[in-house]
Amino acid sequence: MMKSMRNSDDMAHERREMVEQLRLYGISNPRVLDAFMTVRRHLFLEEPRRPFAYNDCAWPIGYGQTISQPYTVAYMTTLLVERVPSGKVLEIGTGSGYQAAILDALGYQVFTIERIPGLYDMAGKALDSMGIQVTRRCGDGTLGREEEAPFDGIIVTAAAPHEPRSLMGQLADSGVMIVPLGDLGSQQMTVIRRRGSRFEHEVFHSFAFVPLCGREGWSDNYG
Repeated sequence: MMKSMRNSDDMAHERREMVEQLRLYGISNPRVLDAFMTVRRHLFLEEPRRPFAYNDCAWPIGYGQTISQPYTVAYMTTLLVERVPSGKVLEIGTGSGYQAAILDALGYQVFTIERIPGLYDMAGKALDSMGIQVTRRCGDGTLGREEEAPFDGIIVTAAAPHEPRSLMGQLADSGVMIVPLGDLGSQQMTVIRRRGSRFEHEVFHSFAFVPLCGREGWSDNYG
């Protein structure tokens, strides 16, 4: 069930226009579209960028990271919702906090990990200001949260150079991971579903994400 708005609304007209644009781009899942109408993306950006928050653009959020464009977030979220409609979800790469807020609005139990302390603090302040309660941690997301596993879904919001084996091991049976796999220039959105000891793969469109850094990702110098 969709969670209701927590605070007074603003920029609702811009959000409606964003949702209509997502429809034109092929995003049709009603739960996903409702979540994008509910969550106020502009509150995850610094004041100077807020008037442009609902354009289909990625924006810098500091520390060499970005908030993904709405279409990218909606695309990944749709892949998850259509395969895992409810349950416990782990997000790798909190970033601005926007994707975690979308997952929360969809009714998932959300865990999220951010490796950069400054972003961890910034996202936490934004989420707290909106009363969005997700379980947060600052650390190496490539290692996941073994003590909270298994997860019904895992969303990796950065480019992985190869399949993240620790994260795959934290999937519940029939759980899915949404992860962009590839080199630093381009990645293919990949869905990995666990079937007991086996893992099934579906490969979708190409995207460009910032690198997933950590023990099972890229090194900090991307080497």
